[in-house]
Amino acid sequence: MASIQQGPNGPVLVLKESALQQKGKDAQQNNIAAAKLVAELVKSSLGPRGLDKMLVDSLGDVTITNDGATILKEIDVQHPAAKMIVEISKTVDNEVGDGTTSSVVFGGALLARAEDLLKKDVHSSTIVDGFQAAADKTLEIYSQLAKKVLPDDRESLMKIATTSMQSKLISEDSGILSKIVVDAILSIATKKGDVYSVDLENIKVEKKSGGSIQDTQIVKGIVLDKEIVHSGMPTKIENAHIALINSALEIEKTEMSSEIRITDPTQMQMFLEEENRMIKSMVDKLHDVGANVLICQKGIDDIAQHYLAKYGIMAVRRVKESDMIKLSKATGGRVISNLDDLSENDLGSAKLAHQKKVESDKWVFIEGCKHPQSVTMLIRGGSQRVIDEVDRSIHDSLMVVKDVVQKPEIVAGGGAPEAYAASLLKDWADNFDGKEQLAIKKYAEALEVIPLTIAENAGMDPIDTMANLRAKQNQGRKWTGIDARNTQIADMMAINVIEPIAVKEQIIKSATEAACMILRIDDVIATSGAPGGGM
Repeated sequence: MASIQQGPNGPVLVLKESALQQKGKDAQQNNIAAAKLVAELVKSSLGPRGLDKMLVDSLGDVTITNDGATILKEIDVQHPAAKMIVEISKTVDNEVGDGTTSSVVFGGALLARAEDLLKKDVHSSTIVDGFQAAADKTLEIYSQLAKKVLPDDRESLMKIATTSMQSKLISEDSGILSKIVVDAILSIATKKGDVYSVDLENIKVEKKSGGSIQDTQIVKGIVLDKEIVHSGMPTKIENAHIALINSALEIEKTEMSSEIRITDPTQMQMFLEEENRMIKSMVDKLHDVGANVLICQKGIDDIAQHYLAKYGIMAVRRVKESDMIKLSKATGGRVISNLDDLSENDLGSAKLAHQKKVESDKWVFIEGCKHPQSVTMLIRGGSQRVIDEVDRSIHDSLMVVKDVVQKPEIVAGGGAPEAYAASLLKDWADNFDGKEQLAIKKYAEALEVIPLTIAENAGMDPIDTMANLRAKQNQGRKWTGIDARNTQIADMMAINVIEPIAVKEQIIKSATEAACMILRIDDVIATSGAPGGGM
């Protein structure tokens, strides 16, 4: 046990007796092996021909996906080094939304190459320095490689959305869906000076099984998964004036317990009539300002429902706060807490408010808003599993379009920029003396794993393909990549496979940082009960 040292008066215990300690080479090899295994798990799902994984959790719930982040989140990874690789995919997913599988595969490849160097007695600090220098150089190459586009150029954005969908279950329907994604992003993008910003919170996603993926639609407004409260109300109102109220349309109960003594039956009658009158005055107020749709965050009293129905006002109650905020952004209305403050200017407007049956549920659609700052995507599909995967794929697609709107620079996909950067890095490495040169060359090899994996997953011969790819790249065709759909090498820009530079940069940063962090560890000390000691 490494934690026991022989002192002058017998052994000295530093750690608990049950603590496990791995030192030096053992610790490094163990951590690298764990990280490589995680990369192996998701490797087969990279690229347009990548396959899906079926994950079954402890409750028997099934998830079918090829989204790297989802796969790694669902499997419960125990090994501490493997957890660090899982964290890369989470970061990339949160930051840029796509490229999660690539970042993990690349991270695993970096560590596999580092292992070769460690066996040749290259010090891990030298490898880390080499990797970091190579990462900086790669980012520089990318920024020179990137093409500028206009942030609101519909055509480029459509290509980017389609590219993101090509590697997913929804690739067949990417034509319709990419149009929906671009519409959604462009309607909520806000412009300050020349810079656009996009908040995906403003896109509400509703999922309902039934129909097919083709029936997915975008509503220029908000869909509420609620019914109209009273059967006597109209179910369709054109040219809607919408009041958004976040207080209850009922008589407030007093905070402390109180009682009213009634000596005469007519007093009881007066008391009830007074309550009635108060509620009626609330409804009158709504009618007076010209509201014909009421969306309420809290409850609506039965008597209030009766009066609302009489005035022909459509009402929905107990709507979530997040939906109220989205409604306010979509319709231009203001959320009011006190009915007395309500004026005509606070009302939102929409062309149509109506109740529609979606499968077996009745939902309220508020659509046709003039300049909606918030929109709804209604995702349909054959079964719940399909819809969940469509939702994940659309999320990735929304994220990449957002990335380009916020940073309007693009590169080709299909492993082209990685292969291009790798060949330049190999030449650049010759400027370094000593062992750092080896580390930079290994970094370039690791970059080539991305096109290599895409080719392998498409069933192409990896050695021939990479040789061809290098030859074409060396002739100066920098956009040459792997066209996995047609299993050949092609100019990726010409076939419209394009990705945001933001995604590519994030992959390099996250994977390099995680790999360097794992390489720096030379000692794993696990106190009893902690997993990872004997992994």
